[in-house]
Amino acid sequence: MKADTKIPRHIAIIPDGNRRWAKKKGLPAWEGHRQGAKVFEKTLTWCKELGVKELSFWGASTENLERDKAEVEFLFKLFSDMCDRIIKQQKDKKAKDKACVMIIGDREKIPGWLKEKFEQVTGLTKNNKDYKLNLLIGYGGRWDITEAAKKIAKQVKENKLKIEDITPEAFQKNLALEDEPDLIIRTSEERLSGLLPWQSIYSEIIFLKDKHWPEFTKEDLKKCIEEYSTRQRRFGH
Repeated sequence: MKADTKIPRHIAIIPDGNRRWAKKKGLPAWEGHRQGAKVFEKTLTWCKELGVKELSFWGASTENLERDKAEVEFLFKLFSDMCDRIIKQQKDKKAKDKACVMIIGDREKIPGWLKEKFEQVTGLTKNNKDYKLNLLIGYGGRWDITEAAKKIAKQVKENKLKIEDITPEAFQKNLALEDEPDLIIRTSEERLSGLLPWQSIYSEIIFLKDKHWPEFTKEDLKKCIEEYSTRQRRFGH
């Protein structure tokens, strides 16, 4: 990349196309998810190398977790394996990257044994400062906003918050993720499908319509960052 390229602090990724990639190759759907998980691991390394400080990765939407039972169970296994690696690295103090990991989504859709691993990961990494990784699992934008509204309603009911003090800033503090992505990248399709609807209003968006997630490369990431660097962000002005 050019020396004067502006690096986005926070990138969010919608990694679409695992199943279509597998179908194109005559493979079962879960093979697409397996390959997608490998690309995710590489993407973490690429982001760190390029100077990105925060990555939000949509591992599974609320709708994804309503798919075929065998496919969903395979996704849970991939998430479990990822958690096991992080837990082992943290306990052995062999983690190359000191990432603070947040796992965000509707925990009611996650089996108990996996929720326990999620809690272990967030607990073990909460003090890490190198960069932030937000894994959106069982996440939906409407779920996020609804949960924030419930939290605010509870605060008002308990006299901890006055109605006149409900501002956009106060609302944002009650979202599952406060941070706003500078750049959103989506493979395979050209829509956001409910990703961070509040947080993304000023995000730059790049759609890679002709590329499935398992085909995503470091060169693709570099090109997206270079494209981001050419844009003038106006923030509504």
